[in-house]
Order: sequence, then C-alpha cells, then structure tokens
Amino acid sequence: MKNDYRFLRACRRQDVDCTPVWMMRQAGRYLPEYRALRKKHSFWEMCKTPELAVEVTLQPLRRMKLDAAIMFSDILVPLEAMGSAIEFHEGRGPVVERPIRSAADLETLHVIDAEESVPFVMEIIRILRRELEGKVPLIGFSGAPFTLASYLVEGGGSKQYQHVKTLMYANPEVYHKLMEMISETVISYLKAQIEAGAQIVQLFDSWVGCLGPLDYQEYVFPYNRKIFDALDAYDVPKIHFANQASTLLPQVVAAGGDIIGLDWRQDLKKAWEIIGPDHGVQGNFEPIGLFAPIPEIRKRVKRILDQAENRNGHIFNLGHGILPTTPIDHAKAMIDAVHEFSAR
Repeated sequence: MKNDYRFLRACRRQDVDCTPVWMMRQAGRYLPEYRALRKKHSFWEMCKTPELAVEVTLQPLRRMKLDAAIMFSDILVPLEAMGSAIEFHEGRGPVVERPIRSAADLETLHVIDAEESVPFVMEIIRILRRELEGKVPLIGFSGAPFTLASYLVEGGGSKQYQHVKTLMYANPEVYHKLMEMISETVISYLKAQIEAGAQIVQLFDSWVGCLGPLDYQEYVFPYNRKIFDALDAYDVPKIHFANQASTLLPQVVAAGGDIIGLDWRQDLKKAWEIIGPDHGVQGNFEPIGLFAPIPEIRKRVKRILDQAENRNGHIFNLGHGILPTTPIDHAKAMIDAVHEFSAR
C-alpha cells in the first residue's frame, strides 16, 4: 500500500500539503456521461458489470481533482445476494419484493460469503486498483446493519421507519436475528473488499438518525461495534458515517472507525471536540450548498476549513451524497477551493 497519498495520510492524521476532498455519490447521476450509460443499461447491470462500474467510478476523476475514488456500487448489493428480491424504479428508488416482518420471512435470507456471492464487486476493485495506481486511493464501502435492515423491513425508502421500529419493539428476537445475519454479511463483504485491494472502507449508516440514544445503544451499537472489531486486523483506515446523528455522536465514535463522518447539521469544530484527538473527521459541506453562486461556495468552504483549524486528520466531503441536478462546475469549484484555501 502506498502511504504517500494525501488522502491516506489524512486518514492516519499525518501531515498533508493540503486537505484532501472527495464527494459521497461522486460517481453518479449529476454527470452527463453517467446518464448516457444509464440510458443503455439498467442500474443493476451497471453495478454487476465490472467494465461499466469501473468506467463510472473513473468518470468524476477525469473532470475534477478529487483525492480518492469510491467504487461504483450500491449498498443493497449484498442484500440481494442474501436472498432479497430488489428492483429499482425510476422516481421511486429501490423496492424490496418481500419485506422482512416475521420469523418466517427470515427463512428467505442467508449469510453470504462475499467472495463467492458477489465476485463482480471484487473484480471491480481489482481492476480499479490497476487503473488508479499512483493516482488516488480506492474506497470500498457497505451499508451499516441498521440502514440495510430498514430497507428490508420497510420494503424500500421510508420517512417514519414505522415497520422497522415496530419490529424492534414488538418482536426483538426477529429484529436481532436479522441484524446478526446482516452484520455477518457486512463483515464478509468488507473483508473481501479489503483483500481485493480497497485501501479505505466506509460504513454508511444513512438512516440511523431516526433513532434516539437509548435505542441506538440497544439496537445498533453492538452490531456496528462487531463490524469494526472484526476489521481491526486489517491495516486500512475505516470511516464511520452516520447521517443525522448529532445526538448520537459519542456513541457513534465508541462504535468504531478511525474517521468519523459528519453531516452538515453539525458544527465541525464542536463535533471534533466531542470526537476527540484520536480520530479523524470527514465532512461536512451541505449538498444543497453546491447550488449557491460560486463565490458563496468558496465562502462556505473557507468556513468549514476554518473550523477544522488545519488539524491533521480532516477529510473534506459533503454532509451527504451529491444531488443529481448539481452543476458540475460548482462541484469543481468546491474541490478547487478546498485545495486552495487549505494549502500548507
């Protein structure tokens, strides 16, 4: 593994020449070349065909001076391999054909061996490592157990998370069994990605902000902790991103990860004080902020960098994924401003 990449140095809280920056969902729908491919191929086809996934991963790097690549995939890939039938519908997102609501429903799922069940993901990583060598490091990722369980139980996206919370409270045995199965799958999935060549891995807990601290501690913490403990043997940086989780921040830190991802609702300086000096911080530009005029974007970049105070361990990112209608020149302006304003 190369240790001279700016991104990897920041992950390890080492000196850098300027703050590294990447964007969640940076390989995606805001790029016209992505949309052109999407017209010819289904979303699942793009995720499962290494040549297509590699091309989409590389597209933003050709336009912008990003400091890392993140493989193109979807957090639901391992769920389909577990036995869940999932379809993607335009304007509606993913739809789970048979939501998990009972012990009988659990019988339709199984824990996967990732290398055997989703070999195309590992092939994507191996090809990307060859393509990216000497340029930027590669990020692998997985959804966190609660977020993945929520998709399975809700049957797709949700605003209230009624079904998954009802399962937690009314049928905890089924809930915990489901979380156990997903956790084992995620461990296999991330280990296989690292062994295939991923140089950083990120755990996305996109929906966990719907929980209060007590529920997080009982229903989420043990599973995220188990995953990070299982990855301790691998000398790669691990990023833990929990969306809308400012009230859960101390618990998120305790659950694991070398770098804690922050959404835009948190003041970066104050959050870092809670996180402590032994962790890096990733974030936290508001995605909608990229629709502001470029002078305003630069102002907002400077404000976040001022909050970071040039401390080692800061990785600049959006506070969630980039939106499909984002102007590309505005995203590029943000990236360039990060490098300009943070130059040591």
